[in-house]
Amino acid sequence: MTDPNYKRVLLKLSGEVLMGEQAFGIDPGFVTELAREVKAAKETGLEICLVIGGGNIFRGMAGAAKGMDRAQADYMGMLATVMNALAMQNALEQLGVPTRVQSAIEMDKVCEPVIRRRAERHLEKGRVVIFAAGVGAPYFTTDSGAALRAAEMKCDALIKGTSVDGIYSADPKTDPSAVRYDTIDYDTVLAQNLKVMDASAVALCRDNKIPIVVFSIRERGNLARVLVGKGTQTIVGTPPAKAAPKAKAVKAPKVDKTKAVKKPKAAKAAQA
Repeated sequence: MTDPNYKRVLLKLSGEVLMGEQAFGIDPGFVTELAREVKAAKETGLEICLVIGGGNIFRGMAGAAKGMDRAQADYMGMLATVMNALAMQNALEQLGVPTRVQSAIEMDKVCEPVIRRRAERHLEKGRVVIFAAGVGAPYFTTDSGAALRAAEMKCDALIKGTSVDGIYSADPKTDPSAVRYDTIDYDTVLAQNLKVMDASAVALCRDNKIPIVVFSIRERGNLARVLVGKGTQTIVGTPPAKAAPKAKAVKAPKVDKTKAVKKPKAAKAAQA
């Protein structure tokens, strides 16, 4: 699993990252820092799509755990992702980066609906496209939305910025013996239930051969380093195929050359 030459990527950010040092909501100063990271990456010639979670405002599963109807809670979480997308759009455009927000839940007063060909045209014109509202349906996370958009837009990689510097065998915050992976394959992530993305998102990336790159977005300048194959990161992908062992030539068995058995001569005719 090696770093490909990326031309188009989808950057997935958790909503909690937008909180900065706050306990809730959006930190405008930290959003601006993130926007600078995206701008620096875009200036390398990349076409960039963005998906941002909504956990800093409302998380559907947390609402469902407190007794809310799961579908209703998920729709509220989708609206939270639209708010985060608009905040990021504002920060990017203040830095001179043209940006478009496309929402899976139509709200034409504030953003465009998700239209794949229109999004492709935006990318061709050098705009950043932010996809909001997940997949537009409950019971799916923004990880699934990110994997879906990455496949739909034919992205070369799904880059996930988190609060940790890669994928660990356990939670490094609670388990000091946790080991970080440099590379790992999709099936191992699924089999070991490693909490990097939900299973449906990992499976979708596997089926479409989209590598997942996990890194820490909180480290300044890290996104640009990761995109050129540097910096601390974990790459989830397909393991290299093992070369088939060379078959040994088998010698033909020696033929045991036995002497031909002479047929007995016919008995001489009896003497008269």
